[in-house]
Amino acid sequence: MKKPKPIEIIEINKNRFDIFMLFTRHPFINFLAKELHYYTNDSNTLLGVVILDYTDQDYNYILMARDENRQFRAFEIKTDYTTEEKCIAALTNSMKWHSSQNLTIVEQGGPPKGLKLFEVNQQPEKLHPYFNNLKNSKGSKASKQAIIEISNHLDDIDGNFVEQFQSINGFDARLWELYLFASFIELEFEMLREFNRPDFLIKKDDLTIAVEAVILGRKNDPPKLVHIQPHSTTLQDIEEKLENETPLRYGSALYSKLRKEYWKLDHVKNRPLVFAIADFHSDASMIWSFVALTEYLYGHKQIFEKDEKGKEIIKSVKANNYTKPSGEIIPTGFFDQPDTEYVSAILFSATGTLAKFTRMGIQAGFAEEGQIVIRIGDCVNPDPQSFDPMSFKYKVSEDTKETWREGLNLFHNPKAKHPIDMKYFPNIGHHKFIDGELVSYTPDFHPYASMNYNTVTK
Repeated sequence: MKKPKPIEIIEINKNRFDIFMLFTRHPFINFLAKELHYYTNDSNTLLGVVILDYTDQDYNYILMARDENRQFRAFEIKTDYTTEEKCIAALTNSMKWHSSQNLTIVEQGGPPKGLKLFEVNQQPEKLHPYFNNLKNSKGSKASKQAIIEISNHLDDIDGNFVEQFQSINGFDARLWELYLFASFIELEFEMLREFNRPDFLIKKDDLTIAVEAVILGRKNDPPKLVHIQPHSTTLQDIEEKLENETPLRYGSALYSKLRKEYWKLDHVKNRPLVFAIADFHSDASMIWSFVALTEYLYGHKQIFEKDEKGKEIIKSVKANNYTKPSGEIIPTGFFDQPDTEYVSAILFSATGTLAKFTRMGIQAGFAEEGQIVIRIGDCVNPDPQSFDPMSFKYKVSEDTKETWREGLNLFHNPKAKHPIDMKYFPNIGHHKFIDGELVSYTPDFHPYASMNYNTVTK
């Protein structure tokens, strides 16, 4: 008779643990205990963590399994171990025993939660090509699994999230919301989901912020799969678009949200309001359109000059107004327009795309066998004497330390009725217009934009 295969308990890294637990772990735990080791069983149905209790200076473990909503929840907590080794041994023995009993689900009795984004509910011709690729391609396994783990924690307050996530007209906007959800949780905000407009109410300490998501959508440029910047978009094309067309696109998207007057809603009154915007208007356009947003928001563009000593400096100069194809003149300076004092800031990222989900999924160990992903891009140059961005390139792996918030930028409104302290959004880029100049505060590594080169060799 063939002997049963021994049950293995495997130590995993924090990246893998976080993809499962980021959305259920309460941020207050960081003040009470330090996480030391993470484990799973060979069927990936159990998770375990060993922690050091700061108060009692003893070792505890927490054992988790998925509930009926596919979320990992604690079902066994043991405390008072005098050494780390004893705690690890007790945890691994418990995991082996529960695995031998085929424990896969521990029902918690909570209300139904989570979205099944990949159960197709519409006709094939209505599906976005990126959704099809995400659902079916071997190279998309990591991003798909990362999205699934996030979607297990989402509520569909609009009633059409799944349909729009799959559709040609809704995929980009819903992907941006998924990214924002993950980033806000990582930033240790509590999600308040009682209202369907604006998209998010987030709370930290005694501050509640309303956030409305918006994208630059496609008009006459149907989506198609691309892996590099299209050759048809030349540097001259980009420069021409940045002069008028792209700022107008940002202006149109933001003005449409301004007209909604969210600040008049009872649950938004006297609170900061943020518009979170991303550019999906054309293939890979988010890589180069960043400067147009900055110019439009503050009504100034950044130019290079030399001072009296011949040293190169950056100077802010008033930007020209923009002209629509109809001939209508649109003023520059969003924050100078009526009613924008109710908008505390604009949140932006050029990296909240499928490429981000791919990298975060690979970090968590979801890569397809034989998959190689190389990330290339430009980031803030750490040399304070240099104004040129610095290029970077690295291979994405389980040892990579990318965060969801990496690449986020908050543009503060200098005239805001309810300004936001930078401390509520740590380790992101902050930009303020002070005394006629744009002043930026960024983390040590802060990407402007990047792309993945994704191959599967097997």
